[in-house]
Amino acid sequence: METKAEWRAKAGRQFLLRVGFLIIVGGVLLLQSVAHAQGWQEPGRSIGKISTEGNLIVMELDEGALGKANLFDLVGHTLRFIPDRQGYRVENVPLQWDPELGAALNGSQVTLHNFKFPFSSREWDAFSVGRTGSISFDGQDGVPGRAGAARQGQDAAEGGRGGGLSIGRFDQLSQAASAIINTMPAICVFLKPRMSGPRYIKEATDRVVITWDLTEPVGGIQDFSWVKTTNRFQAVLRQDGVIEMSYDQVAAKDAIVGLYPLIREGAEHVLATLAGARNPSVAPHLNVQKLELAVVDNVLLEVKLEARGPVLQEGDPLLPGVSYRVFFDAHNQPAKRPSQTEATTQADVVWTVRGVGGQGGEGGGARGGAKSRYIATGAGVSQRVKISSNTISIQGILPAALKGADRIDVHVEVTAPGNSAPVDRMPARSVKLLGIQGPGVDLSSLTRQDGPFTIVYESFHYLALPNPRDMACTVLKALGDKFDFLAYYSDFRVDNQEAGTPSNGPLGGNVTGIGAKQRGLESYCSQGRFQWQFVQPVYVGSNQMQERPPDGLTGTNRDIAFYARQLGERSPDGKMLSYNLAMSQLGHEMGHRWSAFVSAKVNGEVITLGPTHWARGLQAAAAFPFQRSVEASAMGGGVWQDNFDGTYTQLDDDYYVPATGWSHLDLYLMGLITPAEVPDFFLLRNLVPAGNDTNGHPIFKADRVKITIQEVIDVEGPRVPGVEQSQKNFNTGIVLAVEHGTKPSRELVERANGIRERWIDYWTTTTGHRSSMTVNSQPLASAGQAKPDSSRPAGLSK
Repeated sequence: METKAEWRAKAGRQFLLRVGFLIIVGGVLLLQSVAHAQGWQEPGRSIGKISTEGNLIVMELDEGALGKANLFDLVGHTLRFIPDRQGYRVENVPLQWDPELGAALNGSQVTLHNFKFPFSSREWDAFSVGRTGSISFDGQDGVPGRAGAARQGQDAAEGGRGGGLSIGRFDQLSQAASAIINTMPAICVFLKPRMSGPRYIKEATDRVVITWDLTEPVGGIQDFSWVKTTNRFQAVLRQDGVIEMSYDQVAAKDAIVGLYPLIREGAEHVLATLAGARNPSVAPHLNVQKLELAVVDNVLLEVKLEARGPVLQEGDPLLPGVSYRVFFDAHNQPAKRPSQTEATTQADVVWTVRGVGGQGGEGGGARGGAKSRYIATGAGVSQRVKISSNTISIQGILPAALKGADRIDVHVEVTAPGNSAPVDRMPARSVKLLGIQGPGVDLSSLTRQDGPFTIVYESFHYLALPNPRDMACTVLKALGDKFDFLAYYSDFRVDNQEAGTPSNGPLGGNVTGIGAKQRGLESYCSQGRFQWQFVQPVYVGSNQMQERPPDGLTGTNRDIAFYARQLGERSPDGKMLSYNLAMSQLGHEMGHRWSAFVSAKVNGEVITLGPTHWARGLQAAAAFPFQRSVEASAMGGGVWQDNFDGTYTQLDDDYYVPATGWSHLDLYLMGLITPAEVPDFFLLRNLVPAGNDTNGHPIFKADRVKITIQEVIDVEGPRVPGVEQSQKNFNTGIVLAVEHGTKPSRELVERANGIRERWIDYWTTTTGHRSSMTVNSQPLASAGQAKPDSSRPAGLSK
């Protein structure tokens, strides 16, 4: 049994996982909110034009605001990778398909009996075949030594180890393609997370054929399809090292395809060493004295920054908010160097090393406590950061924006926590690019005359994810700080394997006593009102934006179709309420504005009730159910029946489909009920399965801890403003994001309006009519939308 200290430490680590991705907790899918820096964040900017259509907001994005999509174009083709010295040459030929698939693969491990396959400077008689379209050669069933943590969420989602190579569940494929480099020897035949289905294996004397017959995920709130899709592709590994990848039928349009042998570090060619100025007015770790730019093994671009004194170590509480930014620019007119301001704002590529995590720092959440660390971000750069004494080192591939450039300009800026202005700069210097070959290619256009390539791949992906602060600023600059919440929907898909979205925001309105504090209003272009939002637009073709699932579908209790008859009993026409999945997402994500960040002090022990979502064992029944008589909170927890024999029956779990209401604790944190209206509740710890009741509800043995609202207040302080002064009337902006030069489709407008109407009904019902919601594109003071009191921060109303 874990100690209290271990339990709290684990809770802190889980809390850190709020930084922008989905996780699996206890086998249950929970959508995490994004907790960005508690201090200064890079300010958002406008990325489009705003207009209105009735009560909806239309955001026409600037040209190229989300980059360009690169969709899969190899159906009916075979790629042949031919060894040549230390690399490969590539041929694109008509489909070569072996119809004899062989035996279905049981598990993921394959052992060769007739030959050894040469790859990544070794010969292999065994490898792992992943369910998501890859082959790995590390001998550990797909868990890379330096990237093992990245696959944990996917493994749990698949019900166990999936084999092959995996990436982080919320990674963008455009970025993950380069991040795979040097994690393990691997072949990506069609690497796409969340795929499932059978794999087949056939070994001959001089080759082995692996075939996948997969579907994209179907039926769930985070899925793009209600029914299975067909994705049939094949790999042939030959004894002479030749590799063929063939694509018969492929419905999916995004994946990573290519070869990833390990690069043996050591062959380093220094391109330039640039000197910085001594700046005694800033701390030694913030004053960059030297930048070294080098090429490693002709593939990786390496940047080393040397400071005047030792850089901060990971775990240092002063690290969060420290930022080192390296700007690269390939100018069409090298003789005309831009000003420092122009070089910063117009740079083609920026690689950033940022300190995150820890108390009050980025990623640490409202309560913090997680170990601070460095991460690197930017086009092509690996997240891994090496520190040694005075030096910070990062590596990545040559970004696409710099390909073909003979010379590039490089400069550096350093910022300190809580300060948007750089405290140290290294002016732009020109560097000649020599000896670097980018591994990212257009596979369909390669011939045997190209290369050879040490590593070679193509990332097929949708449009890039927008910066959430940019989206908020685009709306608020145009229409004013008149929205509490913003929800985005679109006619286009973004580079994300999930159809849903996390959420974030500055927590406007000056609410305290809820475990999270207002921060970064200026980064969202808010004067004090704006509170929370979706991080990315939800695609109109996803399950989540459908009015209802198609008739006749059945599924597990994680699919809305499973509840069709039960939910239809509420309606005269026998159909469930419209846009149920949309309400699940909206209610859950906007509920993160208040929940679930609090703790309680019970018998001297501070117990975390979350983090981010209510703990599975928390008694959190919905005070005002949305559509069923028994519902757990949209923010997690469960409805637990005490059997008075040391066991507890779970009447409803912490999954948020179908849409549910909020618990009494949620409503208190929202400022809608008094502490006296929150009944005592409990937390079940050390849950152990103990069978099911006659209705199929799971039963657990557990240790029960009684909790009162006062024990929450003892940790967090009282909720301020209290129920008499708290905001009761809220306004949501529903934003239709469209590409440059286009207008929203009729389908997008109709579905967004349907969601708008249901959201108003959902909010009123689940708050017990103690609060109201409007969805107005340009809200005005009225009986339904109270005028903010000028004596209090905007957004609060009596």
